[in-house]
Amino acid sequence: MDDKSHVSLEQQLCLVCGTAFDTGNILLDRRLRASMKHHTTTGWGLCPEHQRLFSEGFVTLVECDPQRSGTPSGSGLIKPDQVYRTGRLAHLKRDAFARVFNVPVATEQPCVFVELGVIEQLQAMVPATD
Repeated sequence: MDDKSHVSLEQQLCLVCGTAFDTGNILLDRRLRASMKHHTTTGWGLCPEHQRLFSEGFVTLVECDPQRSGTPSGSGLIKPDQVYRTGRLAHLKRDAFARVFNVPVATEQPCVFVELGVIEQLQAMVPATD
């Protein structure tokens, strides 16, 4: 039995954690052909949790393994689907990020991909609380 339909629920992949989430949008095949599966992934966005953090002024550092990630394009930039995420994240306020890394981050940029060890170094900079 073919479970395709002329309507589909839109999903996106979270740029930060890579998980699929529902956007709440419904997609419709204009010719009303049974061409779509129950869920259709349309691109990248932020899941509700990471959207909340972004709205509160945080930049997320996403640790990636460069050995397992894809090769950068001709521009030297790696695409989100080529990144091998290790699962380690750190959230920094936008102004703290600019001070720590001495680089401003665009206001519309929710995350940056960092190499192995960067998050560990940041944690070492924070004084231990007993």
